[in-house]
Amino acid sequence: MRARYSAYVRKEIDYLLSSLHPDHRADFDEKSTRKWAENSEWHKLDILETFGGGPEDNEGRVEFIASYTEQGIKKEHHELATFSKHEGNWYFVSGGAVPPKQVVRSTPKVGRNDPCTCGSGKKFKKCCGR
Repeated sequence: MRARYSAYVRKEIDYLLSSLHPDHRADFDEKSTRKWAENSEWHKLDILETFGGGPEDNEGRVEFIASYTEQGIKKEHHELATFSKHEGNWYFVSGGAVPPKQVVRSTPKVGRNDPCTCGSGKKFKKCCGR
C-alpha cells in the first residue's frame, strides 16, 4: 500500500499498472489515474487497519486514508483496499470507499425546546444551545 501511495506522489503511473493484479489490468484507466496523480498535492498516508497480508497469507486488506489537495481544496480518500498474492508477489485487486461510521449517542438528544441540561430553567435554545 505504501509503495502504491508513493507511486501516486511521484506520478509513477507505470508502477501503478504493474502493481495491479494481472486479472484486473484491462480495467486500468491510465488517463484518469495520471490526471489525479498529477493534479493533486499529496500530504500523507494513514494506515488505519490491516487484515491478513502476512507471509503465509494469500490475501490481505488495508484500510487507509490518503490526504491530498486538489484544485486548492484539501481532501481525504478513505478506502478499504484488497490485495492478493500471485506467483509470490502482492498485487492490488480492488478498493472501495469506506462509509462514515454511524454516530450512536450515549445520552438522549436534547431538543431546542427542551429544558436546558445546565439546570437554568430556560429552554435549551435560549441557553446553552445558542
